[in-house]
Amino acid sequence: MNSNLFHRLMIHYGELSTKGRNRDQFIRRLEHNIRHALKDFSISKITSSHDHIYIDFVKEEGDKIIKRLQDVSGIHAISPVIKIASDLDSIKKMALEVALDSQASTFKVQTKRLDKAYPIHSDNINRSVGGFILENSSLTVDVHSPDFIVRIQILNDGALVLGKSFAGAGGYPLGTGGKALLLLSGGIDSPVAAYSLIRRGIEVECLHFAAPPYTQVGVIDKLEDLLRVLTRYQSKIKLYIVPFTNLQLSIYKYSSEGYPITVMRRMMLRIAERFAAHKRISALATGESLGQVASQTLKSLYVINNVTTMPIIRPLAVMDKLQIIEVAKKIGTYEISIRPFEDCCTIFAPKNPKTMPHMYEVRSIEEKWDFKAEIDEIMKSITVKEITEKSQLDAIF
Repeated sequence: MNSNLFHRLMIHYGELSTKGRNRDQFIRRLEHNIRHALKDFSISKITSSHDHIYIDFVKEEGDKIIKRLQDVSGIHAISPVIKIASDLDSIKKMALEVALDSQASTFKVQTKRLDKAYPIHSDNINRSVGGFILENSSLTVDVHSPDFIVRIQILNDGALVLGKSFAGAGGYPLGTGGKALLLLSGGIDSPVAAYSLIRRGIEVECLHFAAPPYTQVGVIDKLEDLLRVLTRYQSKIKLYIVPFTNLQLSIYKYSSEGYPITVMRRMMLRIAERFAAHKRISALATGESLGQVASQTLKSLYVINNVTTMPIIRPLAVMDKLQIIEVAKKIGTYEISIRPFEDCCTIFAPKNPKTMPHMYEVRSIEEKWDFKAEIDEIMKSITVKEITEKSQLDAIF
């Protein structure tokens, strides 16, 4: 924003406008999330209405506040705004000041009359304000692709002149979409999946399958660093660590060529479903993208999914790798994800994994040993780390 002209921000809801009867609930949740995100800033007042949330702030912090708000899901856009009297002379003077402050070369005026009883029509306001700006500045009019749009809103108790808008994260407020248990690896995809879920209002908790000594301790440090980045979007994230070594060795002992990954993914979903049910979490989630690896073909997913009736959300399913990498770089997880610490899926990957596994073959493999007893033992030893921006607490599940 780079301006001391403004001391109020207008929050635009975007998709919340479609929520009908639930709209007020979503707005209350968004206001709560905004208050939490801005807890370290000098905010004098936050007020919400059916159409917008307004934030009054100390001018010097404006740019930092806008940058922080851009990470809050449920915000479509953020606009600096000034409220003035609704007489035309006051509107013209403030519109000129805002246009000059924008440092644009071209402009157009756009007026919205929320007070339909206001005696001057929107088109006439546009012409009058536009003419005043032309007479008192070097700016020129461009109605098709202006550098800056001078936006004016006429209210019942005054008028608003808006500065340059900044894009928000979009989606829905965190917490309005329930909770999902995300299977988190140390790769590029699953942190992007976590961000995608958060952006849709879904709170995430994460489940990681560790196989020491085959996987290094550095993997856990890497996961903590990834989640600490994601706490910018969700302030507290729980990471559950599953001791998977013994079961994974059994899988490779009894599986026929090409099937270990398919069997392993089925075991992971069995554990994840059971753990999610214990935690009263109603959905699972993964970072899978169709066709990216052998276990992510439609046939493989069908065979793997067969062990659970719980919904599985795959937010990256139709994204290609370049799109996923682009998001990872945007949210700040990419450089951490490419650290050379491999997870159990990578280390134990077979040379020729099945892309078209058969259900009867998988079931035949699983009948060779008592995997349920191994899962029972695993469930007793899952540990949790609570990752926040400033602290980390270890506990036992």
